[in-house]
Amino acid sequence: MNKEDLLIGAHAFVKGGPASAIYTSDKLGFTAMQLFTKNNNRWTAPPLKDSEIEEFRNALYNSNIKFVVSHDSYLINLCAISPEILEKSRSSFIDELSRCELLGIPYLNFHPGSHGGQGEDEGIRIIIESLNIAHEATKDYKTNSMLELTAGQGTAIGYTFEHLKNIIDGVEDKSRMSICIDTAHAFAAGYNIKDPLAYEKVISHFDSIIGLDWLKCFHMNDSKKDLGTRVDRHDHIGKGFIGLEGFSNIMNDKRLEAIPKILETPKEADQKDDVMNIEALLSLIK
Repeated sequence: MNKEDLLIGAHAFVKGGPASAIYTSDKLGFTAMQLFTKNNNRWTAPPLKDSEIEEFRNALYNSNIKFVVSHDSYLINLCAISPEILEKSRSSFIDELSRCELLGIPYLNFHPGSHGGQGEDEGIRIIIESLNIAHEATKDYKTNSMLELTAGQGTAIGYTFEHLKNIIDGVEDKSRMSICIDTAHAFAAGYNIKDPLAYEKVISHFDSIIGLDWLKCFHMNDSKKDLGTRVDRHDHIGKGFIGLEGFSNIMNDKRLEAIPKILETPKEADQKDDVMNIEALLSLIK
């Protein structure tokens, strides 16, 4: 695959409507992007206007962006211990799926949830229940629920491939599910993607536990924390503990070359840091 055919980009700021993320990403030369369709620190948002939907779809059609994923609100916890928060989370998740469906965004990326002391097995059971409720409420939707591998900070679920596998196994409509691997999360969770031999074992382990066909996106982030620390802190490509070696493993893995790769590294409003990080990734291709 040629460099220009890779699906690569970053999380884009939304300034005055979702279409703004398309304009910025296209201007910066991205072929893939992520965005929030609403304020990520609020439970609710005004409904999307017809004009916003039309502008977004037209902007996407006329751009060079080939892959779009939305990230859900950070408030959502699909296995919250509080019944009130759990209900809010489920309602908000359904709303996020609806916003994606209206905009034509095929994936909604989300962290599985934090069990808050209930235990991982109970947390996974409630996440499955939440997803089945959400999918039942959005039965004819095309938007897919994309599970993100977590760092395992606090009581977060989803820091092992087995967690993700168990969630998918329990979801009734498996056609609505997919997986995103965040490199910083994976490394902090204890998956050594830096050492070439260990990296091969990690990818083979994922394939044997879940299957590479389920992997539809990478979040390409270096880690400010070392292997197995279970702390979620993102860094610029090559500046953290994963280093350029780890990203070289991914960028030169033929099995993964068609999978979209999206940055969530630190950035300023102009997103020039994203361009720098993408150039760093592309320079690793042999």
